[in-house]
Amino acid sequence: EVQLVESGGDSVQAGGSLRLSCVVTGTFTVPLCMGWYRQGPGQEREEIVRIPRNGLPRYGSSTQGRFTVSKDNAGKSLYLQMNSVQPSDAAMYYCVADWRDNCASYPDMVSWRYRGLGTQVTVS
Repeated sequence: EVQLVESGGDSVQAGGSLRLSCVVTGTFTVPLCMGWYRQGPGQEREEIVRIPRNGLPRYGSSTQGRFTVSKDNAGKSLYLQMNSVQPSDAAMYYCVADWRDNCASYPDMVSWRYRGLGTQVTVS
């Protein structure tokens, strides 16, 4: 069974940095597309970034320039480097993955076949 396990969520001071991780387990194959979403208290889910197996990432507008996505060489671990963290970045962060398409689909978080349970980021 494929699972996505996020980690790295923590309390961080405004202006600080944090690195989130996501590991894909239960499969030997590499997802065609992976990404990060977040949902803050009282806010709608927001796509942060999606990255194809082979290709460049596509960032949402609210975090571009401050957040950077990366993958390990195996392509089954996804990272989100968060710099210059702002109070508005406080949220639950979710990792997503799919094997059906190379990031052209998935209009919202629920359309992704695999989603993690999330890791909490708080900003003080």
